[in-house]
Amino acid sequence: MKAIRRFTVRTVLPEAIAPLVRLAKNLRWSWHLPTRELFSTLNPEAWEESKHDPMTFLGLVSREELHELAADGAVVERVQQAAADLDRYLSEPRWYQGLGPDAPACIAYFSPEFGITEVLPQYSGGLGILAGDHLKAASDLGVPLIGVGLLYQAGYFKQSLSRDAWQQETYPVLDPDGLPLTLLREEDGSPALVTLPLPGDRTLRAHIWRADVGRVPLLLLDSNVPANDDAARGITDRLYGGGGDHRLQQELLLGMGGVKALRVFQRLTGTPAPEVFHTNEGHAGFLGIERIQELMSSEAPLSWSEALAAGRASTVFTTHTPVPAGIDRFEAVQIRHFFDAGLAPDVPVEKVLDLGRENYDGGNPAVFNMAVMGLRLAQRANGVAKLHGVVSREMFSGLWPGFDHSEIPITSVTNGVHVPTWIDPKMSRLAAKHFGSTDVDATGWDKIYDVSDAELWALRGELRSALVDDVRKRLRSSWKKRGAADAELGWTDAVLDPDVLTIGFARRVPTYKRLTLMLRDPARLKALLLHPQHPIQLVIAGKSHPADDAGKKMIQDLVKFTDDPAVRHRIVFLPNYDIAMARTLFPGCDVWLNNPLRPLEACGTSGMKAAINGSLNLSVLDGWWDEMYDGENGWAIPTANNDASPGERDDIEAAALYELLETQVAPRFYGSTVSAEAGAAGPSQSGPEAVPTHWVSMIKHTLAHLGPAVSADRMLQDYVNTLYRPAALAGRQAGTASFKEAKELAAWTTKVCTAWPQLTVEHVDSVGVSEEPQIGDTLQVNAYIALHELTPEDVSVEVAYGRAQDGDELEEVALVELTETEDLGNGRHLFTGSILINRSGSFGYTVRVFPKHPSLASKAELGLIGQV
Repeated sequence: MKAIRRFTVRTVLPEAIAPLVRLAKNLRWSWHLPTRELFSTLNPEAWEESKHDPMTFLGLVSREELHELAADGAVVERVQQAAADLDRYLSEPRWYQGLGPDAPACIAYFSPEFGITEVLPQYSGGLGILAGDHLKAASDLGVPLIGVGLLYQAGYFKQSLSRDAWQQETYPVLDPDGLPLTLLREEDGSPALVTLPLPGDRTLRAHIWRADVGRVPLLLLDSNVPANDDAARGITDRLYGGGGDHRLQQELLLGMGGVKALRVFQRLTGTPAPEVFHTNEGHAGFLGIERIQELMSSEAPLSWSEALAAGRASTVFTTHTPVPAGIDRFEAVQIRHFFDAGLAPDVPVEKVLDLGRENYDGGNPAVFNMAVMGLRLAQRANGVAKLHGVVSREMFSGLWPGFDHSEIPITSVTNGVHVPTWIDPKMSRLAAKHFGSTDVDATGWDKIYDVSDAELWALRGELRSALVDDVRKRLRSSWKKRGAADAELGWTDAVLDPDVLTIGFARRVPTYKRLTLMLRDPARLKALLLHPQHPIQLVIAGKSHPADDAGKKMIQDLVKFTDDPAVRHRIVFLPNYDIAMARTLFPGCDVWLNNPLRPLEACGTSGMKAAINGSLNLSVLDGWWDEMYDGENGWAIPTANNDASPGERDDIEAAALYELLETQVAPRFYGSTVSAEAGAAGPSQSGPEAVPTHWVSMIKHTLAHLGPAVSADRMLQDYVNTLYRPAALAGRQAGTASFKEAKELAAWTTKVCTAWPQLTVEHVDSVGVSEEPQIGDTLQVNAYIALHELTPEDVSVEVAYGRAQDGDELEEVALVELTETEDLGNGRHLFTGSILINRSGSFGYTVRVFPKHPSLASKAELGLIGQV
């Protein structure tokens, strides 16, 4: 029989060990090994049964055993020490506290998903894992961040396979009371609420759940509120579930409701108001509309343009997609339908529509683009790797017509991974032994060269063996879910070999990530798997979006290959890829494979997680690998010429992958100790020469040099220094003296935008160069500009010069600002400056005019340019 209602009963602990509840509810345990070890030693069997979830663990331990633990002085002392350590961690000054008063007092970080631990399954893939690592690094560094997201009733789906290898999705409903969450309540004990008006005189209400990620509070909005109608209760049902109005309502709740939740949290806790709002991908973009609404409805209300200027100054937008298809786009009529219901009553609906309108070459003006709105609502924007910054500047160049792609105001902060979360405990113990600390971050690994090759190689073997054991358990479980009987599954006990080169490939499965590139030549892959001297084995995992049948077909094709009895001991596909699986997968692989279509990988952090455990990367030069590959930390898969057809490109790049594996990767792994008699069971490696010294030297190089570069600490420090601090300063300046600067900027912007179409560069001439120009000559450039209603102080006139290529395109460009030297009357002005000819060959220059104001973050910000 089935229960008609289900709820979680919280355990009441004896006072002596009561701090265990606080230790369980603060998600620091998810990356703090000593805290996890404390729980595991209290009752190892219950710890395993709980799947390493402290809250579940406390519910599994009987009342009698809890009282026994409370009577054990040694246990009580350990619990008290762990609680004191957590208190120190939460209160002691960290890196951020040394930055001084100009650092923002609080930063709000909005994301549609957060991957912190498998216990809180609110993530689907890289975006969520990155967001979780962002919060953890902020906690470790003392950055005063507040996360804002949604609490999905079923999270993302659990994946299994049918007998014919087709992906199956299930959506187990989560009970928030059983999760490490606390419901935010008013002083009278009632749940705090945020509300949004919906069309048809309906109201969307949401509770606010708080998760503590170390020092960082994470606020999650939950629409499963009894006062809502059924449709409204289901808005936060699933991560990326549904489409159309359902997705739009999720994003309205995340953005606009998220700002409201922050204000409630400020009121109830006394937390400082955020000085910076970070929009992590376009899903949260409506937060900017809510902030404008606040300013337009305040006691001293601002106009639309003034509120826009004030809000933009303190907003940062991060784009994570390198393809237009990855951006949420809605019909403009949908947006109007919801905003006509009074979502932002003081904000003109047409102004909202203009923010997301694709009113540029190649765009669709009837569509509302969430990333476009995000860029227009933020004064500062970035991609998530250097190459992704290049791709983003090209993809969004329509917003800044006339500017070179290099001038588009989208910078880059390359993603990183939270080292304490993703480093294996065995690696931590190695650090404790040789470096003196188990809590070492990526920067401590420069001492790895002091560790002997044999010891490091033996550790890598332990990690590989742990992965093999985990794979065998998971594979057996997967086959049973596919309908196989125990009697059919004896072969799973011998899957993989702990002495064979192990390659990992795990990620979401959109078509551009090319899960099945390795199957391009099945016979060649089979030969690599079964090579008599240099065999390889592959562990593969990944989920396809429920609506992506092409991705599901790729999984099916791959699994059918892995089902072949001839190779199934060498290649496996593991369903339901999540953080728990990753804990053994990343450390246990010798090589991490990544073969997307370049340049369609924004960053891709899975290879980073493998690298900090001593794995080497084998990847297309895309995402982060494009900037961090150095020849000694792995291998780069050559890419085909862009003129190749998709099929030709896959053929060429698959052949290159096979060639690398066969001639470089596998031989180097096995070193010079391969026995000629070694068969398919694996190579014979024995004796002191069994350590492949070149391979181990690459491991050490990776740990020492790549580790610091891929650390989330480095990433967050980059965000603080290049984006958060400037945004906070700009926001403060905009808001001083009752928003005096914001008002001035708004009035000036209106004036410039109105007058700009009349601005003309009438004539440019140059003097000072002989008939045969030589290096060292000085060229004086004179530009006659008709500014009409504008003044010389409103503009910057510059000469750009460099090597002139075919088509007169300039390369190796240098810039010199020209000075206004004469008022010619009737709004006409002469601007003059000198440039030094410092190169031989073809030389060229041009003159350009931009709006100029101290409150602009870049010369391209307004998208206005005047040229000859």
